[in-house]
Amino acid sequence: MNSQLSQEQLKVLSLTKSVIGEVKKVIIGKDEIIIKVLLSILAGGHVLIEDIPGVGKTTLAVALSKALSLEYKRLQFTPDVLPTDVTGFTILNKSTGKFEYKQGAALTNLFLADEINRTSSKTQSALLEIMEEGKVTVDGVTHKAPDPYIVIATQNPIGSIGTQMLPESQMDRFIVRLTMGYPSLENEISVLKAKQNLVPVDNVRAVVSAQDIIAARKEVDSVYVSDQIFRYIAMLSDATRNNEYIKLGLSPRGTIAVLRMTKATALLRGRDYVIPDDVLYCLDDVVLHRIILNSKAKINGLTGSQILRSITQSIQVPRISK
Repeated sequence: MNSQLSQEQLKVLSLTKSVIGEVKKVIIGKDEIIIKVLLSILAGGHVLIEDIPGVGKTTLAVALSKALSLEYKRLQFTPDVLPTDVTGFTILNKSTGKFEYKQGAALTNLFLADEINRTSSKTQSALLEIMEEGKVTVDGVTHKAPDPYIVIATQNPIGSIGTQMLPESQMDRFIVRLTMGYPSLENEISVLKAKQNLVPVDNVRAVVSAQDIIAARKEVDSVYVSDQIFRYIAMLSDATRNNEYIKLGLSPRGTIAVLRMTKATALLRGRDYVIPDDVLYCLDDVVLHRIILNSKAKINGLTGSQILRSITQSIQVPRISK
């Protein structure tokens, strides 16, 4: 399949493999999570990682920032964090008599919003504009974020002490929601050995530049999508909006997110065109945090994953030839 790819697309594959190799020095036994985060970055999206504390969510973000040569900032979202900590603020410079802008933590290449669901709704909403448009507006003045701009947010499971649910509008801005989970026994032994004599994250090398990421995103955009695939994605989205167990179906933004992740998946699998399996690979990760189940689903003990599986089984998979 690689023979069908252009030199630029082959370069994207090579660089992606290099990044995965570097991050694996730190994150052991979670190759699929690393791949899906990279797919999200190539697709131009933001990532939400939901899991208990201590499974490596922050370490993953730091390792990625190093491997990708990105400016990185982290903000711990405690209840006392203010919106201005995120977006920045203007302050009067007494020596010049002019107001000056002091940028917030969010204005960087890779912003880690740590435990985002432990802060107030007002502070959470400070991220809405920059996640969607790559800019913040403070006192009527717009400030652009650097390119590429990536948010990786972590949240503790709902019900943990001090947490609150993110609003639907916030959830919809994350291209995927991922869960890392506990390591296997053998992987945890490897983690212990790696931590014994050094700090592994210091060994992560920069193998990709910011310009490489921008160029890679253009290559993802160029991946061919047939009319059958467009219809297949649209039918899956429409089915979530007309399902008897779903109160809130997939938004058009969510449908576009499915397409973007699908194209990135195809490219990383060595193709310059999309097949139905590319659509299904990250479908759960893209869709499940965007839909809301109704009381009927809860009464019947159904999960979002089960309902989505029944939807995919009810829609005929298109036959693609190229």
